[in-house]
Amino acid sequence: MQLLRLALRNVFRHRGRTLMALASVAFGVIALILSGGFIEDTIVETGESMIRSSTGHVQIGRQGYWTYGSRNPEKYLIEQPDTMRRDLAAMPEVQDVMFRLAFSGLLGNGRTDWSIIGEGVEPTREARLASYITVVAGRQLADKDDFGMMIGAGVAKALKLKPGDPVNLLVSTTGGATNLLEFQVVGVFQTFSKDYDARAVRIPLTAAQELLATPGAHTGVILLHQTADTDKVATAIKGKLNPKGFEIKTWVDLNEFYNQTVTLYQQQFGFLVVIILIMLLLSVSNSVNIGIFERVSEFGTMLAIGNRPARVFNLIVTESLCLGLLGAAIGVGLGIALAHAISVIGIPMPPPPNADQGYISRIVVVPHIVALAFCTGAIAAVLAALLPARKVSQMHIGEALRQGV
Repeated sequence: MQLLRLALRNVFRHRGRTLMALASVAFGVIALILSGGFIEDTIVETGESMIRSSTGHVQIGRQGYWTYGSRNPEKYLIEQPDTMRRDLAAMPEVQDVMFRLAFSGLLGNGRTDWSIIGEGVEPTREARLASYITVVAGRQLADKDDFGMMIGAGVAKALKLKPGDPVNLLVSTTGGATNLLEFQVVGVFQTFSKDYDARAVRIPLTAAQELLATPGAHTGVILLHQTADTDKVATAIKGKLNPKGFEIKTWVDLNEFYNQTVTLYQQQFGFLVVIILIMLLLSVSNSVNIGIFERVSEFGTMLAIGNRPARVFNLIVTESLCLGLLGAAIGVGLGIALAHAISVIGIPMPPPPNADQGYISRIVVVPHIVALAFCTGAIAAVLAALLPARKVSQMHIGEALRQGV
C-alpha cells in the first residue's frame, strides 16, 4: 500500500507527461472498442439478414435431404407437418414453425423461359420471419393468394415482369410427371444475396403441393424469440427427432458464407489488436521514458539511502500500471459513450459483396471487447516501462546521482 500511495503521488506530480500518457492509452482503448463494436455489428447484421431472409434459426428435414435431396426430392418429404408443428411450437423458445416445399422448374412469361428455384411457403408465417426481405415492387404474399407468386429482383429483370403480370410455372411432380400452372406476380423482393434473387420465386404452400402433387413438405423452419437460443433448441430437437430419421440444421450450418465472414473479421480484428498494442507501446513508452530519465537522480537518491534496486523497479512499474489503468478506464468510458452516440446516428454502408442493398451500421458495445480493450491499454503501459525501469534500477548510484548535477 505504501508503494501504491507513493506511485500515485508520482503519477500526478508531473501532470503534463501524465496527460500525454493517459491520452495515448485512452485513444488506443477507444479505437479498440469502436472497431470491435463495428465488426461485431457487421457479424450480427450478416447473421440476422440470413436468418430473417431465408433460413430461419433452425431447419428440420429428412435424414440426407441436404445431401441428396436435389436428386430425389420425393424421397425426403415430411408427411405429417401439422403434427410436427404442434410438438415444436410447445417449446417456450419457439416463436413460430412453418413448412416449405422446394422445387425447381421453368418460369415463362409467354415469350421466354427462365430456370428458377422455388419454394412453397405459408405466407402469413413467412411474413413474420422475413423481416429482412425488401419488397421493391408490389406486396408480400397473403393467404388469400391461391395462385400468387413473389419473384426475386433478378428474375423480374430477366423476364421483364412486374406485379400483376401472369406467368407459367412448369415443374416435374414427385411422381415424375410434368405439371404446368398459371400464377400472377404479386410482388418483387430483394434479399441479402444477389445470386439468390436471380433465381428465386415463392408461391403459397398449398399451390406448391398441388403443383407437385404431394401433401407433404421438405423442410420445417423454426423461428425463435432470440437467436442466442439456437444451439439450445437445436440440441433439444435433435434428441427428439434424430431417432425418427430427421436431420437438424442450424442457420450457421446452412450459411457457409457467414462462417467465412466471421473468420475473416475475427482475423482482421486480431491483427488490429496487435497493431494498436504496438502503437500504444511506442506512444506510451515515449512519455514514460522521458519521465523516468528525467528522474534518474531521484532514483539514485533512493538507492543511496538504502532502497534496493527491486523497489525502484517496482515503483516505476507500479506508476506505469496506475497510468495504464486510469487511461484504460477513461478510454472505456469515452469509448462506450461514443459507441452509443454513433449508433444513434448510424453509419451508412454500401452493399456488401454479392448484394444490392446497403445498410445502416452501428457500434455494438460488447463486454468481452471492452474488457480486452481495457486490458490492452493497461498491459501496454506496463510493458512500455519494463525496459527503462530495469535500466534505471541497475544504474550505479554515483552515475545516477551525477545526472542531477
